[in-house]
Amino acid sequence: MAVTTAPSTSEATPARRTVLGTCHHDCPDSCGWVVTVEGDTAVRLRGNRDHPYSRGELCPKVNRFLDRVYSPDRLLHPLLRRGPKGEGDFEPVSWDEALGAVADRLGEVVRTYGGEAVLPWWDAGTQGLLQMSSLDRRFFAKLGASRRTGSLCGGVASAGTASTNGSARAADPTDVRFARLVLLWGTNTRLTNRHLWPFVEEARANGATVVVIDPMRTITAESADWFVQPLPGTDVALMLAVMHVLVRDDLVDHDYVDRHTIGFDRLAERVRDWTPQRAAATCGLEAAEVERLARAYGTTSPAFIRTLIGAEHREQGAMFFRTLACLPALTGAWRHRGGGLARSVGAWFDANVDDSVFDAPHLEPAGGRRSVNMNHLGRSLTDPAMDPPVKALFVWNGNPLVSVPNADLTRRGLARDDLFTVVSEQFLTDTARYADVVLPAATQIEQADVVPAWGHLYLGWNEAAIAPPGEAVPNTELWRRLARAMGFTEPELFEGDDSLLRSALHGVDVDALRERGFVRLSLPEDLRPYADGGFPTASGKAELYSHALADRGHDPLPTFRPPAEGTGGEGDTTARFPLVLMTPKTHTRFLNTSYSHLPKHGPAEGGPFVELDPADAEARGIAEGDVARVWNDRGSLTLTVRIGARLRPGVAAVPFGWWADHHGQPATANSLTNDTLTDWGGGVAYGDTRVQVAAASGSD
Repeated sequence: MAVTTAPSTSEATPARRTVLGTCHHDCPDSCGWVVTVEGDTAVRLRGNRDHPYSRGELCPKVNRFLDRVYSPDRLLHPLLRRGPKGEGDFEPVSWDEALGAVADRLGEVVRTYGGEAVLPWWDAGTQGLLQMSSLDRRFFAKLGASRRTGSLCGGVASAGTASTNGSARAADPTDVRFARLVLLWGTNTRLTNRHLWPFVEEARANGATVVVIDPMRTITAESADWFVQPLPGTDVALMLAVMHVLVRDDLVDHDYVDRHTIGFDRLAERVRDWTPQRAAATCGLEAAEVERLARAYGTTSPAFIRTLIGAEHREQGAMFFRTLACLPALTGAWRHRGGGLARSVGAWFDANVDDSVFDAPHLEPAGGRRSVNMNHLGRSLTDPAMDPPVKALFVWNGNPLVSVPNADLTRRGLARDDLFTVVSEQFLTDTARYADVVLPAATQIEQADVVPAWGHLYLGWNEAAIAPPGEAVPNTELWRRLARAMGFTEPELFEGDDSLLRSALHGVDVDALRERGFVRLSLPEDLRPYADGGFPTASGKAELYSHALADRGHDPLPTFRPPAEGTGGEGDTTARFPLVLMTPKTHTRFLNTSYSHLPKHGPAEGGPFVELDPADAEARGIAEGDVARVWNDRGSLTLTVRIGARLRPGVAAVPFGWWADHHGQPATANSLTNDTLTDWGGGVAYGDTRVQVAAASGSD
C-alpha cells in the first residue's frame, strides 16, 4: 500500500485528525507521539512536543514507523505451513481454519502429554501493559502450560541492585541534571537512551564532569569529558578498587554508613587487597587512572551513577549491580538530589500499576506448573530428558531465533517435525519461518494500550489511530479468539481491553490520561529514595554484607570472579578462542530485531560485520573490507571486517539485530553467544563469549 509520510498541505479537513500515542519499543525512552490520520490512513507520525521527557523528538527508526505499518511484506492474514520448516512456504487461510488447526493440535498435545508440554515464549516486542502480557497469562494458566521464567534483560540488574538496597528502586534518571559528577557506567546513552542526553548536557552546562566507563569507545564515550575503557567483564574489579581508595583515603561518609548500612568493616577488609595497581592489571588500565576515578567519585558531590542493562549479560552480572549499588551508600550520595544510582525505574511502577490483576492462579492445575527459563529455549526444545517434552510452542512479541543466545541450538529445536509452533507476528521473521501456524499481529498505532516507561516516570497512553489492516489483531484479541476456539468459557478469559486497563491502574484518572497522552507516576518531584536510609532490606539498611546472599550460597560481599568461559574458569576456552566477543547495539536505524529487514533501516546500516582492533587484525593477516570467519563451538559467521580504534586488543564485536534470512547465511550474532545463566536473577551471559577470527579462507 502506498502512503506518504509528509504532512498534508491542508491545515485541516473533515477527514483529517490527530491521535496521541506512545512508542512501545523495548527502549527506556517510551516517547510520546502524534499520528495524523486522513480517512482511514495514517499519513504522518511525529513526536509529541508536549511530552515532558521526549519533548517532540523521535529516533531515526521510529520516525519512519509508517514504513513498517504499510510495508508490502506485512503479514495481513493467517498462514498455514505447506513446505519444510524454515523455508517460509505458507498458504493464506481464514481465521477459523487457523484457529481450528491450533485448537485441534493443542488439544491433542494436552491430552497426550499434559499441559506442561505447551511452552509460551514472549518478550518485550511491545512494552504495553496489555499487549505485552495480560490475557495470555490467564489462557496459559487455564491450559496448565509450562511457565516462562527468567529474562533476556532487566531481571538480573533488578536482582543485583535489590541484594544491596532491598529493592530495585533507584534514582530518577532525569535528576542527573543536578549532578556535579556523572558516571555513565556501561551505557551508551546517546544511542540507546538518547532522550536522557539533554539532561546530561544540562548537568555539564552547570559545571559537571561527564565520565563514560565502557569496554567500547561508543558515540557517548566520544562525547564525554573523560573516557575509561576497562577490558570487558572487569568492571567489578574496578569498583572494588574505587572502594579501596574511598576507605584508604577516608572519603567515606561515616555518618551515613553508620546509620544506614551494615557490613562496612567486612567490606573494608574485602577491598583491602584491591589496590589500584591490582585492578589496573585486571582491567587493562593505568593505576593512576583508577586512582583518579576513585578520588573524583569520593570528592565530588553530588555524584550520579547512571547504568542500564548491558552489564547484566555476564556470568557475574548480578554482582556488577550489587557492587555498583554499594558505592553511593559508602559516600552518602543518596542524600543529595543529583546523587545516587539510576537504572531502570520499573520498580516504581507499583505507585500506579498492578499487573498482578492479570494473573489467574485459580485457573491453574492443583499441582502447579513447571518453569522453563526463556534464555534456554534451545535447550528446552532439544533436551531428551524434558518430561514431558515440549510439543507445542507459542511465540509472540519476539523473534527468539535472533534474540536468544546459542541460536543455532534453538534453530535445531524449531526444525523438529514433532514440534507444533504458533507464531503471532507482523512479518515473516526468522522464527516465524519455522512456524506451523502464523497469525497476523497489529502494530502499535492499531491498538489501545498504556505504556509504563522504564527510563522515566511517566505513563503513556496509546490510542488506536487506525484499524488493523487485513485480518491482523492485537494480542488481547488473539487470546480471546484462542480461548473461544479451545472451548473455554471462563469470563476472565474474554475481558475487554478497557476493563483490563482500568483494573490494572490505580490512582490514575484514566480518562484524563487518555486525553493528555501521559501522566507522571504518583511520586514526589524530589525523588531521593534513600536520602534518610529506609532501605527495604531485612535489616532496614543498605547491606554491604548480605546474609541473604550467604543463605543462598553466594558470596555475601562484593567480589570479582572471571567467567568460566574465559581465563581460569571451568570450561576455559581461551586457547582455542582468544577473543572476547561483544554483540553491541551500534545501529541507529533499527532496534533489537524490529527494523533490520526494512529497506530504509537494516540495509542503510551496511549489514552485519565483525570489528577488530588493528593489532588483532594485523596478527591474523586481515585488512579492512576483507571477509573473515568468526566462530566458536556454538556456531560460525562469515562477515566483512571493519578495523578501528573503538575496541581494545583481544576483543571482537559483531553488532546484534540482523536477521539471518536477510544477510545470506543461516546464522546471526547470537549463533555464537553464551547461554550460561547468570549468578542470580534468571538472566544469561551473552557477554562472556569467546571466539576466534580468521580470514575466510583459513581454517580452525
